[in-house]
Amino acid sequence: MRNILSKVGRIRLALALVAVIAIVAAVFWISGTLRRTSITIESEKKIDITPEQIRSIKAIGEWEFLSINDEELVDTTRKGLFRNDHLVRIYYGTMRLGFDLKDAKEDWIKASGDTVEVTLPPIRLLDSDFIDEAKTRSFYESGRWSAADREKMYRKAKAMMLRNGLTPTNIRSAENNADAQFRNMFRAMGFENVVIRFSN
Repeated sequence: MRNILSKVGRIRLALALVAVIAIVAAVFWISGTLRRTSITIESEKKIDITPEQIRSIKAIGEWEFLSINDEELVDTTRKGLFRNDHLVRIYYGTMRLGFDLKDAKEDWIKASGDTVEVTLPPIRLLDSDFIDEAKTRSFYESGRWSAADREKMYRKAKAMMLRNGLTPTNIRSAENNADAQFRNMFRAMGFENVVIRFSN
C-alpha cells in the first residue's frame, strides 16, 4: 500500500511539474508573439474632391460679397430766352459686387493631399441695373423736360455711382470676403491648406 501511495504522489508531482512547464512555455510564447506584432496607426492626408462636388459648387452661380448703397443728386439747367429751366433729381442705387462661378476657368480647383488651390473669377458688378427707379424723385423742377432729358440724367447718375462704388478699396473688400468664405468652406471639407487666387 505504501508503494502505491508513493507512486501516486510521484505521478501527481510529475503532472504538476508538466503543468508548470506548460504554463511557463505558454507565457514565453505569447510575450514573444506580442513583441513581434506591432500595431501602427497612420492618418491618411489625401482628401478627394470629386467632379460632382466641383460642379455643385459651380452651379450655385452668382456669389455676392459686398453691397454698396449710394444716392446721387443730379441737376441740369437749360437756358431759355426769357428764363432758365432747372431740373434736380435724386437717384438711389445698390451696387452688388461679386462674381459668377460660371465664369471660373476649367481647372479652377486643384487638390493635392491636404492642400487645395482655388482660382476665383475677378470681382465685378453683378447687376448693371442697380438704380432703383421707383425711389427716384424730382427734388426741384421748372420748365418742361422730355424723356430723353431724364434718360441723360439717369446715365449721369449711373456714371457717378459707378465711380463711387467700383473703387479699388471696395473691390479689395469684396475679395477679402470671398477669400474668407471659400477658405472656410474648403477647410470644412477637410483641407488644411487653402490657397485662394483671383484671375485677372
